[in-house]
Amino acid sequence: MDTMEKLTILTDAAKYDVACTSSGTDRAGRRGGIGNAVACGICHSFSADGRCISLLKVLMSNACCYDCCYCVNRRSNDTPRATFTPRELADLTIAFYRRNYIEGLFLSSGIVRNPDYTAELLIRTLSLLRNEYRFNGYIHCKAIPGADERLISQLGMLADRMSVNIELPSEKSLGILAPDKSREAVLKPMAQIDRSIIQNRSELTLYQHAPRFVPAGQSTQMIVGATPDTDRQILRLTSGLYKKYHLKRVFFSAYMPVVSDSRLPALNIKPPLLREHRLYQADWLLRFYGFEADEILDDRHPDFNPLFDPKCNWALNHPEYFPVEINKAPYEMLLRVPGIGVRSAQRIVRTRRACAIRTEDLRKLGVVMKRAQYFITVSSKSPVTGHLSPALLMNALASDQGMRELPVRGEQLSFFDPTQEDLSKCLTGQL
Repeated sequence: MDTMEKLTILTDAAKYDVACTSSGTDRAGRRGGIGNAVACGICHSFSADGRCISLLKVLMSNACCYDCCYCVNRRSNDTPRATFTPRELADLTIAFYRRNYIEGLFLSSGIVRNPDYTAELLIRTLSLLRNEYRFNGYIHCKAIPGADERLISQLGMLADRMSVNIELPSEKSLGILAPDKSREAVLKPMAQIDRSIIQNRSELTLYQHAPRFVPAGQSTQMIVGATPDTDRQILRLTSGLYKKYHLKRVFFSAYMPVVSDSRLPALNIKPPLLREHRLYQADWLLRFYGFEADEILDDRHPDFNPLFDPKCNWALNHPEYFPVEINKAPYEMLLRVPGIGVRSAQRIVRTRRACAIRTEDLRKLGVVMKRAQYFITVSSKSPVTGHLSPALLMNALASDQGMRELPVRGEQLSFFDPTQEDLSKCLTGQL
């Protein structure tokens, strides 16, 4: 099998790994080497100056000794197998880079023979790129669960970002769908990478030219929709991973039915793309808006409302916090208003130090008034004229998010004094 045949097989096998992440590190080019890593570099996206930034996203091998039933590369699946040699993959990466096809490498692998042997293949490939070809560009490498700690450390010194895929949100689901994997085997390298990053930071404060360990941090990926786990379980696990292991990102991947198995959803089931989208929106609230997982979803609402984004849904379920007075509310409360983001909240706080904000100023400050107008007052006046019933409010917000109108009916009530029961009925179409 020649190199191009291997490339066709192994790039196709890598497409289910989520890698659309910024490089997260600024590293200029060096004399005698090629390439650099810039913080705005993103897989298959565009940088601020309009350049298309792309990564060669490929597996070292799709020959795997594990039998995870959701994976197209599992050992029991009848699919063409291929394995790069470290030299082949290093030569291919450099050739693509010199032709301006790519600006970095995303490298993962099936488990060849055992975790240690697979990690050694990855290390030899990255060593050729860094030490022989002097490649200074961005490299994202998957850590191999179960590999020796020393091998994980070597990989971390060669890669810009590492990730350990947790795959499934519960140990029970992992035991059913991936019997060869264990939760401990996944979390152990994650904890090691976190400890090494913290230790490396202290070394850099003493000696700025010390080798950098995973300068862009680590991430992980979870499959959504392959198991009956609720959105709340996924979100609580996500929050815990951020707090305990200081991850840069948790990626969510809607389950794509690619193999038939009695333990999995049927092949004709559509991927839960809207659910994946809601999880990303909630992830943003955890990282930048000061929300806790148990605020966004609770025992009564374990799954996301498909009609509203998580922030809007939270606001509808907590009318006691609204309306928010734009000229007086603290920054933390402004962040919780639908239609107000981090930048617009910062602009509001800066502007009102100099003068009172008027309704017509809000759009200039970046506020999305189509949503925010129902939850705010400006100098004690609401931007919405007249009275707005919960029913009309739900329909207006659903239409704003491109969703169908809600099946609501009944008498018109003032939005500013509805009961929690009224709003809950609106959400379920009972009012």
